[in-house]
Amino acid sequence: MKEYLNKYQHWLNHVTDETILAQLKSMSDSQIEEAFSGELSFGTAGLRGIMSAGTARMNVYTVYRATEGLARYMNAHNLTSSAITYDSRNNSRLFSEIAAATLASHGIKVYITRECMPTPYLSYMVRELHCDTGVNVTASHNPAEYNGYKVYDASGCQLLDGDANEVTSYIESVNLFEQPLPRFADFENKLITYTDADLENRYIERVLQERLTTEPIDGLKVVYSPLNGAGYRVVPETLRRAGLTEICIVEEQSTPNGNFPTCPYPNPELPKTLTLSEELASAKHADIVIANDPDCDRLGVAVPDCDGFRQLSGNEVGILLTDFVLTRLSELKSIPKKPILVKTIVTTIMVDAIASDHGVEVKDVLTGFKYIGNVIGNLEKQGQADRYLFGFEESCGYLKGSYARDKDGVVAALLIAECAAFHKKNGVSLIDRLNQLSEKYGYFFQKTESYRFEGLAGEKIKNQLLQNLRKNGFVKLGDSKVVDECDFLTQTKYDLPKANVLRYRSEDGSQLIVRPSGTEPLIKCYVTVSGSKQGLQAKFAAIKAQIDALFGNK
Repeated sequence: MKEYLNKYQHWLNHVTDETILAQLKSMSDSQIEEAFSGELSFGTAGLRGIMSAGTARMNVYTVYRATEGLARYMNAHNLTSSAITYDSRNNSRLFSEIAAATLASHGIKVYITRECMPTPYLSYMVRELHCDTGVNVTASHNPAEYNGYKVYDASGCQLLDGDANEVTSYIESVNLFEQPLPRFADFENKLITYTDADLENRYIERVLQERLTTEPIDGLKVVYSPLNGAGYRVVPETLRRAGLTEICIVEEQSTPNGNFPTCPYPNPELPKTLTLSEELASAKHADIVIANDPDCDRLGVAVPDCDGFRQLSGNEVGILLTDFVLTRLSELKSIPKKPILVKTIVTTIMVDAIASDHGVEVKDVLTGFKYIGNVIGNLEKQGQADRYLFGFEESCGYLKGSYARDKDGVVAALLIAECAAFHKKNGVSLIDRLNQLSEKYGYFFQKTESYRFEGLAGEKIKNQLLQNLRKNGFVKLGDSKVVDECDFLTQTKYDLPKANVLRYRSEDGSQLIVRPSGTEPLIKCYVTVSGSKQGLQAKFAAIKAQIDALFGNK
């Protein structure tokens, strides 16, 4: 019998959860193979997968297994407390209760929220309550059928590679059906306690400390959507406390709903995600659209342009916020000595020019906000946390302030509203400001192209394509010769961990970075072109044709 069938039969013989048992009994042969060929691995971004029965799926048993491994790791290191929250997805509350009960069964004190809360709130909780670890049940911006599980260290940062690998070793030692699943009710209000409204209030007030103007945010009409996610209360409340009075919330997306009925792929990077928001904004003649993903760590933005609304890319929002933060801090004479801005290697290089103009060092890190959080943590250990001014990644993640170690859609929403209101008072739209910055620092166009490879077969194809690329590479990007090639798995030039990332740079300043997504079945290609405004689209189209030919038209 094939190994995956043995695993399936083992589950069928031992599962006691009625929902999972029913799913097992209804599976087709192909579904069994997909669900039991391999394990849902605890990578550097934690767990993430489709919700269903199986070793390669998100369910109460795989969540229990991961948390049992985490508990053993904590016991081995004499770590005694953990914070837990979760997003609005289906089963997120259930999975968080399994995690809480599992930790409590090992004598670990657990603090849990009563309802879904933003991911950055979990980072804040860990730090504010002086917990040793944190667990966040979320699949961020993935489609509705997904869920996930992230682990944070005592600094409020997602586990870095070394600790994640050690936790993985403990997870792999777990005998899944050795004992019954622990029950949340057995530990509730004992080792498991709920956080209160005071902590949430302190978080909001701490976010408000990152404001860059003193007057209320007025004269701005905002359309906001939490995309049926965890930002539904906290973001409007934060904006109101900042003085914003005209907030129109998209009714269909205003409350938590794990089915995401009007937006099944709630990713603010995607154009169709903000459709309802833009329609409402047009009707209300709003100045800006702001949206968060379901766990409220990312930010989507759209602004009026010509006859409708234009959705800004993560890079464009990052450029606007970098300019706003550095300009305002300069005007306020609040830039510290040796200031640092942190971004990921796939994020726009236009920021380097803006930062240089303000005497700010730019530090590049690998993709993943935990690496930005780690830079903040290292500065904090040296008593220099104030050197950190701002950090962002092109995938719509931003953080100002050192109160958290993860991207924060709440502070990002606050800052972009403040930025828009500030420029509006000066008769400048956000599109105008982007154009002004391009005139000053040069024209750049950046876009991420993603290629999907579903299932086991897709995973094999994806790996083979990357292997072939390492052998053959790119000789040109468009019509320009490649002059620099970097494989981040083997490079020694940069002080960065090894990563499955390839970067190509050409004579005309174009750049292509290729990496497999750590959370979705994708190969992502980050394309940057620069030069004259008129020639950007042609340069981009030539490179896109190359990667389409290599990875297959979407």
